[in-house]
Amino acid sequence: MAAPRRRASAASPPARPTDLHAALAAWFAREARDLPWRAADRTPWGVLVSEIMLQQTPVVRVLPVWEEWMRRWPHPTDLAAEPAGEAVRAWGRLGYPRRALRLHAAAAVIMREHDGELPSTEEGLLALPGVGTYTAAAVAAFAFGGRATVVDTNIRRVHARLIGGEALPAPSLTAAEQRRAAALLPEDRAESVVWNAAAMELGALVCTARSPRCSECPVASECAWLAAGEPPPTYTPRGQAWHGTDRQVRGAIMAVLRAAEHGVPRALLDDSTLATVSDSAADGVGPAVARLKALQAGPEQRERALAGLLADGLAVDADGVLRLP
Repeated sequence: MAAPRRRASAASPPARPTDLHAALAAWFAREARDLPWRAADRTPWGVLVSEIMLQQTPVVRVLPVWEEWMRRWPHPTDLAAEPAGEAVRAWGRLGYPRRALRLHAAAAVIMREHDGELPSTEEGLLALPGVGTYTAAAVAAFAFGGRATVVDTNIRRVHARLIGGEALPAPSLTAAEQRRAAALLPEDRAESVVWNAAAMELGALVCTARSPRCSECPVASECAWLAAGEPPPTYTPRGQAWHGTDRQVRGAIMAVLRAAEHGVPRALLDDSTLATVSDSAADGVGPAVARLKALQAGPEQRERALAGLLADGLAVDADGVLRLP
């Protein structure tokens, strides 16, 4: 049996990175999903919207919401002309609705300071509200064809296994991982874009967190993790709790506000009022209120969740009437 390969350090690229680039590019050309934000007629705005929506949210949930957004707001100036609450309403059940507020704020800045066109550089993109390092790099690469070091969860996992010989990357992005990703990036601009997209796709479809399909991996022969005998993770990833949490109650209250075009009395969230609202209540809020009641959250938790929504700007209280911003 051949001796296990020596693991590369977190910052060092493999001995033959060009072989990896070519192998992943060929695989990506065959296997890449047909996603609308990758289409030839995609717009930089469409790419930005997709990147914000895809944060902590799977593609299958994002697709219908993204398509509706692009039909309704194909240009950032279209969104900027609407109240922020409409962005929150259209966000639906994607979760983390502050992302909708940030997209609306970004659209306003793009309209006001950039004549309605997205900045094409990472520096310019970073100046937009809600755009962080990852999103700026991703939009620079995938919308404008720039050479940018894109490092998301999927790419981190691919790099950790392929180069570092580790089952999972560190719980949080490290400087060593960022250096490793930069070292792996092809010098050619077009090749760098494909490398970023292909590594991300490999992590999403093959090199998954829980059940990697190594027999389908185009670079399995170069994988340091496989060569090391697939050592287990050094920690157990912990998902975020949901049932019974303030986040779940916040989401239920948001659903009520999205269903009520003209707002709802704050008293609706009181125990006595909640108990009297039927599923067929006027204004379309009945089903949403029924789901809120079903959580059986106490008044303190409902009030705490509402206070958080008000503080985050996701809801406003106008003389006792709650509504979207």
